[in-house]
Amino acid sequence: MSNSSASWIAAHRSAVINPHDGFTLFETRAFADQTVRQPLRLAGGGEALRIRLSNRYGKNPLKMAGAHIAKHTKASAIDPASDTVLRFAGADTVTIGVGDEVVSDPVEQKVNAGDELTLSLYLPHDTGLTTYSAVPYDIGYAVPGNQLTAETLTDAEELVTSHFLTGVDVLAPEGTAIAVAFGDSWIEGFATTPGADNSFPAQLSRRLTHGWIVNQGISGNRLLTDGNGEHLLARLERDVLDAPGVSHVLIHIGLNDLGVPGTQSFPEPPVLPTVDDLIAGYTTLADRIHTAGLVAVAGTLGPYEGTVYDGVDNPAGQALRHQINDWLLGPDHPFDTVIDIAAAVADPDRPDQIRAEYNSGDGLHVNDAGAKAIADAVDLSLLRF
Repeated sequence: MSNSSASWIAAHRSAVINPHDGFTLFETRAFADQTVRQPLRLAGGGEALRIRLSNRYGKNPLKMAGAHIAKHTKASAIDPASDTVLRFAGADTVTIGVGDEVVSDPVEQKVNAGDELTLSLYLPHDTGLTTYSAVPYDIGYAVPGNQLTAETLTDAEELVTSHFLTGVDVLAPEGTAIAVAFGDSWIEGFATTPGADNSFPAQLSRRLTHGWIVNQGISGNRLLTDGNGEHLLARLERDVLDAPGVSHVLIHIGLNDLGVPGTQSFPEPPVLPTVDDLIAGYTTLADRIHTAGLVAVAGTLGPYEGTVYDGVDNPAGQALRHQINDWLLGPDHPFDTVIDIAAAVADPDRPDQIRAEYNSGDGLHVNDAGAKAIADAVDLSLLRF
């Protein structure tokens, strides 16, 4: 495929986690002789697409005996007329080596922002624990055997995590630019409605008139320490700098550096990073983004006082959150600009807590309305691609 006036641009991303991590927040799993079907939603469109699949954290080569892409209709159902076989170097099967990733051959099919597609994979052998994403666009499905072409999967097991999929690129007009939203559960959209695409980056993306935003959040992710996913600095190059078309990076990170140690030590007091440790990490992050020629947009750390998760709301962590937010809102931070995420959703009478109408119910995450409040608080002039 050749088009000198178009280039491949990231239109969907899904950051992945190592199932063998010592600290995990989500159930890990394997598949054997099963079809796995996973819906996804494109943030932008183009005249062709290609799919990215990963065995980054697998312990054995991963055999895929078939992969299809189709229009999603509802639940596990697809539009059979749109069902298309994915090929890899011309073959309709592929084996992904340990630690490797593959990109499908281009599918010449016009797609638009907001299109809902379904990826179906047939996995004939035991995969071992899979490379996975914590909070996918929507519920996925698994059934026994090869059911790649089935219009609907009957008696399917529901999957709350997604597997192997790391992205979709589209062939878009030359010069198309995007932002990558990068960080933790406030980026990934934990506690927003599955299938509604209501994370704050997705709602912000729908406000844009040029370009779009793809999501590389990992719930539970930290700035400085591995745990639920590699820490942010470790995955910056792969998940952001290597994304085709990126020009801006939107960041929310640090809450889990403050809260996860409390969960791990509960009921004992946690050992937390110092404010200098965190500032050094943020500064390194901004410097690496700028070295790559990109714009770095940080967000203040959202409120979480009273969260239901044991140990997360600890006095030392709350004090650090205030120090970091004061620094981000002051003149000495290294970012191009800062979005006051905390102010957008904080209870005005109790600013360390999420407003009741924005609280997902756990005191740590916002619901769809809270995500919209953050998206609506962003000055679009900050995202002039």
